[in-house]
Amino acid sequence: MAIVDRPRPRRRLSRSAAALAAGAFAVATIVTGAGPASADTVTDTITVGASPLGAAVGGDRAYVTNYGSNSVSVIDTAATPPAVVATIRVGAAPARVAVDGNHAYVTNSESNTVSVIDTAANPPAVTATIGVGALPFGVAVDGNRAYVTNYGSNSVSVIDTATNTVVGTVPVGGNPAGVAVDGNRAYVTHLADGTVSVIDTATTPPAVVATLPVGTNPYGLAVSGDRAYVANLSDDTVSVIDTAATPTAVVATIPVGTHPYGVAITPNGDRAYVTNRGSNSVSVIDTAASPPAVVATIPIGASPYGVAVDGNRVYVTNLNGTVSVIAIDQPPTLAGTPVQGVVGQPYSHAFTVTGQPAPTVAATGTLPDGLTLSPDGVLSGTPTTAGTYTFTVTASNGIGDASVLPVVLDITETTPTSTGSLGGVGSVSWTS
Repeated sequence: MAIVDRPRPRRRLSRSAAALAAGAFAVATIVTGAGPASADTVTDTITVGASPLGAAVGGDRAYVTNYGSNSVSVIDTAATPPAVVATIRVGAAPARVAVDGNHAYVTNSESNTVSVIDTAANPPAVTATIGVGALPFGVAVDGNRAYVTNYGSNSVSVIDTATNTVVGTVPVGGNPAGVAVDGNRAYVTHLADGTVSVIDTATTPPAVVATLPVGTNPYGLAVSGDRAYVANLSDDTVSVIDTAATPTAVVATIPVGTHPYGVAITPNGDRAYVTNRGSNSVSVIDTAASPPAVVATIPIGASPYGVAVDGNRVYVTNLNGTVSVIAIDQPPTLAGTPVQGVVGQPYSHAFTVTGQPAPTVAATGTLPDGLTLSPDGVLSGTPTTAGTYTFTVTASNGIGDASVLPVVLDITETTPTSTGSLGGVGSVSWTS
């Protein structure tokens, strides 16, 4: 029998929510650091509300829907470590959230509404509540339109974001759950039918123009470039759809973990992150590979559900009331041009180094006598011998190719007129 979680009225859902939370561990602190970052590992765990489901990132904030506490947690993603800075009351059983510009759109599955949050306000606040269909679940926004899947009425509500009114309703397949928008197409998963509907959003009114069979109980999905990725809850796979093909077609099926729910793709489109609720893990798919394939599996919190990605972090909602933060690995970069030094004068130059995990910097060739290069990229010391020195600086972190920088450094006997008596002082930075 397929294992499917469907939105239900609160009196029944409260019992199923308790079952979902079985085995969840208690979190004693608000934020727990996980030590030095390594490639694609959990770096922080943040306590939010009860039964968090959806997540979305906008600017330096992440928004998390707390299904069990009728609220949205706002996380400051620029803080070290990331932390909750606001909690916003919304409708009953908020399921999903999408962010566009200065507004977040939250589906309230037991209120049959969408809450509109002004994210630029201080503090952020709900400024409108829009009635939609029965059991609204998924939401996606693209400029002047938001699209909401109504799980209980087998339809998609189209919202004019300028007026916060429903301007259209599109009939779709059974139990629509996830939705994603790309250009003039919206893609909707149908939990009951094992299909994805393709909606032409440019027509008046918008209408379904194709229906594709995918796996069993398709749930979350995401679109990037000419590919859509669909998590098939009950057969533990991700279907890859070629959205540029005529007709649109499934071109690959990728095995992942147990009961995949959410999908999110990095901004550059190179990776997809899939939450596997049944195996408490996140599958990392190399979308640039041919065929796409899982290249890593990350252990995660209890019952991971929703997922969102920004430039260098992944945010995963766990049904035990937490959000796991994953650092995305990044290949190293290295830059900087050391100025000339003077014999007997203290010298320091810091190369600019980026990468995740933080790269290790080393030199080959002949460094000036009296100077050393630290593992974090600082060339320093007091030169003792004049001359022209040629060497190579390399930054590496095990991700991709090492970054290599040839260096020619002059050390003079007297103070250079143009640069003063000290070498240049740069700055070291790395992404995390």
